[in-house]
Amino acid sequence: MPKYSVFSVLFLIPVLFLLNSCATSGGYSKARPWDYKPPQQQAQQAPNPLSENSGDNSQNKSADRNIMSGQDIEGEPPEAGNVDGMSAGINAGPTARQTNAPAVKVALLLPLSGQNKRLGQSMLKAAQMALFDIGYDSFELLPKDTKGTPDGAQSAAQNALNDGAQLILGPVFSQSVRAAKAVTRRANVNMIAFSTDWTLAGGNAYMMGFLPFDQVERVVNYAQSQGINRVGVLAPTSDYGNAVLNAYRSIASNAGINTVDTVQFPAGGSGLATTVRNFARYDTRNAATKEAEITGAPLIPPPFDAVLMPVGGDLARSTASMLSQYDLSPRNVRRLGTGLWDDPGLASEPSLDGSWFAAPSPRARSSFEDRYNMLYKTPAPRLASLAYDATALAAILGRHGPQQQGRPAFDHSSITNPNGFAGIDGIFRFRSDGIVERGLAVLEFRNGRAVVIDDAPRTFQQQPSQDQYSRY
Repeated sequence: MPKYSVFSVLFLIPVLFLLNSCATSGGYSKARPWDYKPPQQQAQQAPNPLSENSGDNSQNKSADRNIMSGQDIEGEPPEAGNVDGMSAGINAGPTARQTNAPAVKVALLLPLSGQNKRLGQSMLKAAQMALFDIGYDSFELLPKDTKGTPDGAQSAAQNALNDGAQLILGPVFSQSVRAAKAVTRRANVNMIAFSTDWTLAGGNAYMMGFLPFDQVERVVNYAQSQGINRVGVLAPTSDYGNAVLNAYRSIASNAGINTVDTVQFPAGGSGLATTVRNFARYDTRNAATKEAEITGAPLIPPPFDAVLMPVGGDLARSTASMLSQYDLSPRNVRRLGTGLWDDPGLASEPSLDGSWFAAPSPRARSSFEDRYNMLYKTPAPRLASLAYDATALAAILGRHGPQQQGRPAFDHSSITNPNGFAGIDGIFRFRSDGIVERGLAVLEFRNGRAVVIDDAPRTFQQQPSQDQYSRY
């Protein structure tokens, strides 16, 4: 079993976080709506880590592609140990491919202590897996504890820069990202953060968290392709709900969707029954049904083919159940959701059976989750794959950069490679404004399981058969 340097970490059993866990601190902003059109060049070829580096031999290119696709190499990462020695870095184990590249230092800012330490420590585990898989002798990962606070993130960022970090990965929560960005911007060092707050993107910051914009676009475009043209939207009056609604309006306009009604309700769900009753036109339709039984008049059909519901957890269950209660059953009105539904706990809700949502393909990350579970005897939290992909990307950029420009490829042009990268969560790339784009699958809740019904794309190249408003 290979051993790490002085640094090692004692991990507690992580818990499963919802996709919106990054958005709980700061979240989304009403002041900066999403720009529908991606301001970047079109992809010219399939995603491949730093695919413009054509000087690599085919063996290395194939290895990099396999790594970013989540395939394993021989050996296993070392077991985690103690959280002491935080200033020491982690180097790859002796089975890693060796290079003559100059020293590369990348910092990883995570909440390794405090109330979110389980999340941070599990993400560090995933980063260690990536480092073991594709690290090399001159690549050093510098874990830094943000303590889950803005002040801690600011100190962690400064400490990372003092230690010579050339790229920052993390932090997770938006207020911590904001604090760290102020430090890294002054030093002109780029950071790839795990936050979902897209308003922090730009300048030297790239947001890698699971954002709702691609999710809404993917599921709405798919629904339209399946003959769904009349859509109603039930959204909470939260920053997240507002962000989804802004994105939906832009997408629906391009897709030719007829938005029949848009209703927002308090984020806590108060008054939801009355809201859904009115939204469903229940009283009018119920009266028409009774009249039809007497006079034979035609029934009033449901007002929507589908309802977009950007809510998760218990609120998703209650909203879907109330739609059924007011005569909009999942059999005649499809439910559409966001990545908040990438939650196994929702699959068994009867009122969500047949629902569609967009998320990274579970097929792409299944081998990673199986391996994580085998190594650490606990399921991987949903956000752990972000740390793996970010670390893998940093290692590949760090190794190939010197071959082309004499330094690690941590610059804006390399990070925003329009061809993108293939990772644990499928293909992804960064727009020129620092916002991540992802190639997503469409899933359906079916008999208590989430089933892929439309595969995630494998490239960002435009396909001639696709509609002009689709990026995939």
